[in-house]
Amino acid sequence: MLTHNEQKRAAKTFKDKWIDILDNKHNEVQLKDAFWIDLLTNVFGISDAVNYINFEKPIELDKMLSSITAGDKSYKGRIDAYIKSTKVLIEQKGPNVDLNKGVTQSDGQKLRPIDQAKRYAYSLGIDEMPSKIVVSNFKEFHVYDMRTPNAEPHIIKLENLDTEFTRLGFLTCVDNTHLEREMQISMAAGEIVGKIYDLLYTQYENPELISSLHAINQLCVRIVFCLYAEDAGIFGSKSMFHDYLAQFETKHIRRALIDLFNVLNTPVEKRDHYLNDDLAAFPYVNGGMFEDNQMEIPQFTDELRVLILDSASASFDWSQISPTIFGAVFESTLNPETRREGGMHYTSIENIHKVIDPLFLDDLRLELNEINLIKQPAAQKRKALIFQEKLASLTFLDPACGSGNFLTETYISLRNLENEAISLIYGKQSMLSVMTDSIIKVSIQQMFGIELNDFAVSVAKTALWIAESQLMEKTKEIIYSNDTYLPLKAYNNIVEGDALKLDWNTIISNKDLKYIIGNPPFRGRSKQSQEQKNSSEYVFGANFKYGQLDFVASWFVKAAKYVFNSDIQVSFVATNSIVQGEQVSTLWTEMNKYNAEIIYAYQPFKWDSESSKKAAVTVVIIGFQCKSSKSIQKKYLYSDKQTYQEVKNINAYLLNAPNILMRRVAKPLSGQAKILYGSKPNDGGNFILTSDEKDELLKKYPEVESLIKEFIGGKELLKGTKRYVIWLKDADPNLYLNCPPILNRIHAVKSYRLSKAKNKTSNASSIVEKPTLFASIASIKGSHYIAIPEYSSESRKYIPMLYLDKEVIASNKLYMVDDGSLYEFGVLESNVHMAWMKTFGGKLESRYAYSSGFVYNTFPWPKPTVLQKTKIEQTAKVILDTRAKYKCISLGDLYSPKRMQVLYDLTKAHQDNDKAVMEAYGMDLSIIKTESQAVEFLIPLYEKLLSNNIEKSN
Repeated sequence: MLTHNEQKRAAKTFKDKWIDILDNKHNEVQLKDAFWIDLLTNVFGISDAVNYINFEKPIELDKMLSSITAGDKSYKGRIDAYIKSTKVLIEQKGPNVDLNKGVTQSDGQKLRPIDQAKRYAYSLGIDEMPSKIVVSNFKEFHVYDMRTPNAEPHIIKLENLDTEFTRLGFLTCVDNTHLEREMQISMAAGEIVGKIYDLLYTQYENPELISSLHAINQLCVRIVFCLYAEDAGIFGSKSMFHDYLAQFETKHIRRALIDLFNVLNTPVEKRDHYLNDDLAAFPYVNGGMFEDNQMEIPQFTDELRVLILDSASASFDWSQISPTIFGAVFESTLNPETRREGGMHYTSIENIHKVIDPLFLDDLRLELNEINLIKQPAAQKRKALIFQEKLASLTFLDPACGSGNFLTETYISLRNLENEAISLIYGKQSMLSVMTDSIIKVSIQQMFGIELNDFAVSVAKTALWIAESQLMEKTKEIIYSNDTYLPLKAYNNIVEGDALKLDWNTIISNKDLKYIIGNPPFRGRSKQSQEQKNSSEYVFGANFKYGQLDFVASWFVKAAKYVFNSDIQVSFVATNSIVQGEQVSTLWTEMNKYNAEIIYAYQPFKWDSESSKKAAVTVVIIGFQCKSSKSIQKKYLYSDKQTYQEVKNINAYLLNAPNILMRRVAKPLSGQAKILYGSKPNDGGNFILTSDEKDELLKKYPEVESLIKEFIGGKELLKGTKRYVIWLKDADPNLYLNCPPILNRIHAVKSYRLSKAKNKTSNASSIVEKPTLFASIASIKGSHYIAIPEYSSESRKYIPMLYLDKEVIASNKLYMVDDGSLYEFGVLESNVHMAWMKTFGGKLESRYAYSSGFVYNTFPWPKPTVLQKTKIEQTAKVILDTRAKYKCISLGDLYSPKRMQVLYDLTKAHQDNDKAVMEAYGMDLSIIKTESQAVEFLIPLYEKLLSNNIEKSN
């Protein structure tokens, strides 16, 4: 097996060799076999690659997938390459083939390479259905995960193979199958626990009491521990718990459990000498698991007895459960409302490693790989011992640990490294009679946590105990021992409490801690409970101006205060809203007080929870430290495609750019036309008319037609629906004084505003005497304006903007660029402006929130030549002309991802416009390929504009 460094060197050799080969003209057939055999043999260490991979695998295409059929004969094809052991299908193309472009097939269909591959995949039997599809042109590998076959591929470039070869590990690694099985087992276990919980709940006299809920949760934890202990052999006999309970009738189960729990909590030497043999056979557990002998346990039912004995014990193997996913196992036992109130999320193992790998685990793995390369045995053993001591010295705190996912996975990762070190230290020694403390040094005592939910505290402790048990068994495979796992060692490092109010130094001194990790709860400011707001106030102070700051920001500041001027490094998962818009300056003005420095970060990506009901959340991961002087030279910035680059600086927006904090600006820095907020009625809905109401009014009073205007907000613009408004600004009162419906509405507006003024809930008191007018009125000087919806779905690549006539009244849910030109429309509708908006605009839930002060006014416009400006005007007009072809489709639907994928003319119109705008900025299109790179290009322009405006004001 190749070490990491050996693989890295081999990947570089492979890369250099094949880049050179591809410079000479070859076709797909000439290169394919040699390319893949070379990769599998020399980079991934497959000794018999020729038989490992199957080239030109024959297949009959399903008739539903191919139009070429003759009678009962299906079209026969060949899969370029297929790896049976890992279920990977490979579609290979020539070096000059565009992998995103469709090509007409022999059956007349126009298919992209991935479409061809899927056609083959869906024709395979269920046992051969691929888990991954790789589409390659030698220069790039496009990897599709068939669990989400319509998702965008992960792309690995040949030129980057020496740094990204691990992303092709699935070609040879079957460990993912084991992880998938662990997940399936854990989820099935969660369903069982949920059923046990539900049946127990009905047996308690007052199940809603806090004491009863605590008892139910604790009883579930104890039962699951017993189920795990019997299957893992910790109790001794494989079915010990089952056999003990099976002898009792339902009416005696309660007493049997009470007796068992007491025995498990009592050392053998202190037990009743006359204890029945079935109870006496159980070992002493300790650790506080069964300490509370006053816990309320209800009577059992026949259904509950059968569920535990048959479904939970006899028919299920708990030894295969993943301790890291232990929290998700119990998720079904938590009331969904309670879960929402706590703002808890359960992070996938993959995403946990996005936190812990760059923070410390990658460096530890690299260090161990270097030790593996040492040839001299004595020197290798000495280094391995030092490495083991280092592992044992590391300490970790998760201040919002939930059910312990991060701590458990961290412990497992450290112990796996330690087991490798133990192999190097003790060589091939096959027997040691005692597993002494000097052999295993990494301990769960290195893990510290804080959690608000008492039940989650119990689960977290239990998860770590289970992990400790499993890892001891792995150590026994290296060094034989008869030692038993029990009794548990007391473990009190996970504390119940409000982490934002606790002094973390009482848990572990910041002089003794090395890392802080975790996934603190997310909650928008408007959705926070009063208790959560109180906790945040405890961190920030009573006079702090929160704005829209998310609850998770409190953990960042609390951690920054705790680690200030220490060597501690922190890494948190957080909602992406804290790196966008107004929240950034609010949070980082505070963070900068403690010299916060981002050392690595993941830019926004979709986050998966270990839950049967997965939460769709976009998150970031931020690693930081707060030293008095900056010391981290190498910083790593990961993109949403999971590729990374080494950068000099990572700013608060997670960009490779200077440290800036965007402030709200009152007018455009670039000197462009002002942007206006639409008119706000503040009328209780009384000025607003539906189409039917408008028609009915004009049927009876046609003379008021000039007073009725079309009224458009963000919803109407995007969905194409119609609303109207009674518009009395500058109107002759004689037109409506004899129109009772309008007069009634004017009176209703006045009454509404009076009630608001009395309640002091708005500024209605200042407008109560002007009941014929909107509360605020946008003044348009030109003949038209560009309308921009305040909110737009995050799934759209572009915010749909529209030209509207000045006679169309824009609501306060639209922004207006007065008399906007085609050039301005083209720039605003470009990918460059969208990138700026996504970075510095806000969010409402997950939707983009446009902003005048943070987006439009701060945006640095290009300085185009006459030709460049003309080009943008032309491409902008093509966008409008193309839209006009699809008047039957609403603007919102037209810009949905599904529509844009098939409307090639609209997509191309935007691409041409994007290119024209980028060229006007002088952007190198071969270098600037992502939105973040575009923003990085714009920031110096913004800083120059800001500086010039400050100089002018002075």
